[in-house]
Amino acid sequence: MSDATPGSGKPSSDEVDAIQRAWLRERPGTPVSSIGVITRIWRIAKLLDEDRRRTMIRLEMDAATRDLLSTLRRAGPPYRLASGELARRALVSAGAISQRVARAERDGLVRRVRSGADGRGVLVELTDRGHALIERTVDDLLRHEESLLSALSADQREQLADLLRVLLADLTERVES
Repeated sequence: MSDATPGSGKPSSDEVDAIQRAWLRERPGTPVSSIGVITRIWRIAKLLDEDRRRTMIRLEMDAATRDLLSTLRRAGPPYRLASGELARRALVSAGAISQRVARAERDGLVRRVRSGADGRGVLVELTDRGHALIERTVDDLLRHEESLLSALSADQREQLADLLRVLLADLTERVES
């Protein structure tokens, strides 16, 4: 439970603050300021992951298919990419993309088309059915996720996005190195 700052409706303290204070009390001198950021990001990530899972069930689409169709849709017309590029953009292995493409092709959401002068290259392309499905799904999903941010003003959202961009770039460089 959190206390509210008088007149603001905003919490002045929460469970993460209590965790931080407890560690400081139990281990004086231990750096604990990261708890306020990392524990909140971790808890938010868990909440958002569970919410997205429930939302995708409601929309009758699994996360892997949504990711595949979204990646193709964001590529722009003619909504096709090579499997290797799909894997790179989706941050998954070539094997994972191959499985996703096979399943989506079986469901009539994508098709493989020959490319290149000799026809040996293969591209994955959205079908009309896949295009319609991802349009509907993205509209519903993003409207819902927009509502999840209603506690933040437009300026706060922009500031948070900027700060998270800096943190993500730094962590990506340091952790993946």
